[in-house]
Amino acid sequence: MTVQERLRPGKYRLTVDDYLRLAADGTFGDRRTELIEGDIWIMSPAHTPHARIQGALALAIGQALARRTGPMLLIAPSVRLSDETMPEPDLVLASDHRDGVLPGAKVQLAVEIADSTLATDLTLKQTLYARAGIAEYWVVDVRGAVIHQMWAPAGEVYAEVRKIPFGETITAMVVDGFMVATDCL
Repeated sequence: MTVQERLRPGKYRLTVDDYLRLAADGTFGDRRTELIEGDIWIMSPAHTPHARIQGALALAIGQALARRTGPMLLIAPSVRLSDETMPEPDLVLASDHRDGVLPGAKVQLAVEIADSTLATDLTLKQTLYARAGIAEYWVVDVRGAVIHQMWAPAGEVYAEVRKIPFGETITAMVVDGFMVATDCL
């Protein structure tokens, strides 16, 4: 019996393990993808404004981390939030993890940079991160020149939210004494 004979027509939700097997087999080629609630999403290209802000913020976070011990900065890691969801946030602060997919439980802060994805990052992705218990979530609104800072996950939402304009210092709520100057953005 072949796979084609066993599968009936219809939509199938993938697990993270299915998705990782497909990726390992080269199914996605050089396309950037995420697994969101069992569906494969092709990610938008990272255009210059997105890449510039990602680089500048990564440098600012790295400089702030250099003065302290604690979490490490990861750029665009795959984060397993559940058996059916594995996004790739643009930046992550996480406790030490060296091999394989980063478990959501190790993530202290997830950052999405929104050039063309603001609506999704502030709705669906916010729900996914809150549901997974990610303690703090930032959405960097490239066009609006603000960072949406969210913390205190409560079910599918964050109980605390504020906006920090570019140029001001943002203080993380879940990493003691961690501040990042955003004048570089």
